[in-house]
Amino acid sequence: MEAWYSLTWFYPSTISGFTWANPLYLYILFLVPLIFILRWTYRYFFNQKLPVALVKSDLRSTPFTLIRLLPDLLLALVISLVLVALSRPQKTNEKVEQWTEGIDIMLAIDISQSMQIEDFIPNRLEAAKNVARDFIKGRVQDRIGIVVFSGDAFSLAPLTTDYDLLNAYLNEISFDMIENRGTAIGSAMAVVTNRMRESESKSKVCILLSDGDNTAGNIDPITAAELAAAYDIKTYTIVVGKEGLVPFGKDYFGRPHMVENTVDETTMRKIAEISSGEFFRVTDNQALESVFRKIDQYEKAEIKETRFKDTADFYFVYLRWAVVLLLFWLLLKSSFVSNVLQD
Repeated sequence: MEAWYSLTWFYPSTISGFTWANPLYLYILFLVPLIFILRWTYRYFFNQKLPVALVKSDLRSTPFTLIRLLPDLLLALVISLVLVALSRPQKTNEKVEQWTEGIDIMLAIDISQSMQIEDFIPNRLEAAKNVARDFIKGRVQDRIGIVVFSGDAFSLAPLTTDYDLLNAYLNEISFDMIENRGTAIGSAMAVVTNRMRESESKSKVCILLSDGDNTAGNIDPITAAELAAAYDIKTYTIVVGKEGLVPFGKDYFGRPHMVENTVDETTMRKIAEISSGEFFRVTDNQALESVFRKIDQYEKAEIKETRFKDTADFYFVYLRWAVVLLLFWLLLKSSFVSNVLQD
């Protein structure tokens, strides 16, 4: 910090950097010049004047005649500095600490062969991976894991806050990761529960994404859902896909090969109901993105904030300047110099 007698305290950059505890006194500053102008006007018109006979050649005006204003200027500066000190110039350093009790989220993604159907762009699985990336990007301090399933299910990524690692795992997801064909929804729920059962998070969430009914695995989906609910895991279920004729690959001539597709929502609806979650049915990329945005809003952890303010006062700098100038003014007033200057 600069010494109090440094002129840098009067630089515009320094003055503009202050906050003022009592800014009302700054407005009074504008009255100080007015008071002294009125004072000088009164002196000029009403002070006693003595007639003195001088020849015109002896009447000369020089800049030194302005020295007579010095005492009043010093007094005006003293008053102004006192007003600045009363305004209490301050500088505040504010620090903000934010923290959140993150939630645990498991993404269970179906990678069965039917996820290659192209009613989503470019297909169901790639569309799911894209929205999962955006979902992960929007999370803060939440632990996220990934489970993939088709005929079997396994944990691809444990609960982690390493979002770069999660994106790398998402990039690696393919239809060839599991040999067994089918859709083992119950097995997927069991793996999710196993991963989250020891979690101490206040909120545990599973997002289960599939395009069909349970056709594989040796665990009933409803039983697995009840087990997950027992561990306070809330499950959002998303069924993707259109019913009717949908494009699935290309024929010999490069034309889309159309296949009949049916969707059974019953199991997925029941899973969401058991776990106090919510069921969604989507038929295109935009609807899938909308669902993930909605879940993102549902499952926001509360961000707590603590603010620290370090405030330093600098009124003493201007008060010391006022005292020094006041002493100088008193010195002028108590000596013959004052009369000489006025005369």
